[in-house]
Amino acid sequence: MATPPITSRLLRIGWCALVPFAVIVLYLGLGTVAVRLIGEPIVATSVLGMLVVVLVGSARIQRPQWLAHAPAPRPRREIPRFGWTVVGCAFLAFLAGQSLALWIYVTTGSTGFDASNQTRHAAGATATLLLAVVAAPAGEEAMFRGLIYPLLRKRVSILASTLITTVVFSLLHGNAVQFASTLPLAVLLALIYEHARVLWPCVLLHLGFNLAAALVPAQALGALANPVSAVSLCLAFAGCAFGLYRRIAGGTAYGAVPGAGDESATQ
Repeated sequence: MATPPITSRLLRIGWCALVPFAVIVLYLGLGTVAVRLIGEPIVATSVLGMLVVVLVGSARIQRPQWLAHAPAPRPRREIPRFGWTVVGCAFLAFLAGQSLALWIYVTTGSTGFDASNQTRHAAGATATLLLAVVAAPAGEEAMFRGLIYPLLRKRVSILASTLITTVVFSLLHGNAVQFASTLPLAVLLALIYEHARVLWPCVLLHLGFNLAAALVPAQALGALANPVSAVSLCLAFAGCAFGLYRRIAGGTAYGAVPGAGDESATQ
């Protein structure tokens, strides 16, 4: 017997709320335990990130059907050509995110961002670098693109899954500046995962974004800290991301809600 449309819609809405809520609550709970045991927040976050990698990686290897969704991933030969488009979008994502974040910081400031910087400085360069280039890219990609996104895609479309993971990913960074800087990145990472169905491209791009954010001085981007640059770059990225989405969806059922006959995705 078919599920009534209204009931089906409500079930999907409930699923979209339950999946990120449950995963984030579990993550924050484990994070609280890690901080209490280790004492140093940056080190504890790094340890937590690697624990997430182990747990999600084990699930993807041992129970691939849990995170599989239709349609099947595209042929591997398409990925190199797809990569050039991603490079352009990644460049725009970085500039758009940094411009928007700088504008917000210059205009209103951010005590949360300042506190985050102080915590990183107190932890030292080694711990901060480990978090930025290893634990954060691997752990966050395992949790968001490796777990939350595919679980959502089992019930809802590419667009809905991308928007939900983007908002939750950016909110988890805890302040307005980092929320703004990570929004374009999160959109791009979701689209990359949808196309490739593997995590390593997402991890590498996330790592590159973190390195660029750490190595490019704020003074070099100071000219972008205004509403005209922020809006223009965000619109340019939105256009690029929409083109990427259309390419992935392909005008077919690729962007549709998965059905009952989902095929297994590669790990």
